[in-house]
Amino acid sequence: MISTAFLGTPAAAIPSLVALTFLTDVKLVITRPDKPRGRSGRARPSPIKEAAAELDIPIAQPSRREELETVLAGAAPFDVGVVVAYGMILSPAALATPRRGFVNVHFSLLPRWRGAAPVERAILAGDTTSGVTLMVMDRGLDTGPVLASQPVTIAPGETAGALTMRLAHLGAELLSEHLIPFDEGSLVAHPQVSEGVTYADRITTAEAVVAATRPAADLLRAVRAYSPRPGARLAGGDLKVWEAAPTDVGAMPAGYLHFDGHRLLMGTGDSPLGHRAAALEDSRLLPVVDSVPL
Repeated sequence: MISTAFLGTPAAAIPSLVALTFLTDVKLVITRPDKPRGRSGRARPSPIKEAAAELDIPIAQPSRREELETVLAGAAPFDVGVVVAYGMILSPAALATPRRGFVNVHFSLLPRWRGAAPVERAILAGDTTSGVTLMVMDRGLDTGPVLASQPVTIAPGETAGALTMRLAHLGAELLSEHLIPFDEGSLVAHPQVSEGVTYADRITTAEAVVAATRPAADLLRAVRAYSPRPGARLAGGDLKVWEAAPTDVGAMPAGYLHFDGHRLLMGTGDSPLGHRAAALEDSRLLPVVDSVPL
């Protein structure tokens, strides 16, 4: 059985970690340090740290690249490193530690959407397809040669959270199918194509503040892309929009909310959006100040 080290942080990395435990001897799980989460502000472990503890796998949480190099050197020798949404760029010294190098499960069809937020950027751009890529890591940002990939259709109304978890399970399947052939040398990686390269910058909370004056289609993509984190917030207030849908309602002033007895409606730059909101008791028009463009 080959030996591995696994690097990951969010819940989307868990399916690959679990798959790896059936394929290999996982010598170490490396994840990001505990950080404040939720309203309490208390430091909480990452989902991968919790999963590794349940699987009884040793855990390390380096905070800097130099510390990561030391941790990996301490785990050597091992055959392959596996990275899924770890959250830190690996140095050349770190990449050189495993006998066969590192592979990465990336949630896009490379070279489309290299970088930190490929799923969110795909939805914001209106992409109709996404996918997952298993690649050999090199010194660039998601530039390494491809071992395997699998496309998927983005479902109408699918949120970033739902699509990410769908890709997470698909990525675990690719890892299960192709990691051993890669280690044995029977699977050859192919360079990425040079056309169609795009970069997916990290999503910020400020970016998720959206203006109601934008077209409804733009707002719908924003709601989906920013769900579940950080959540689309209407400019000028604290109202977050977690779900929305097109309506057949006539024109409404952009930035106003209206409860028609069944749905909460919001005027946009063109056609209103709506969502069921039975908790509202009347049909008052509530102004929402527009100050930040989408």
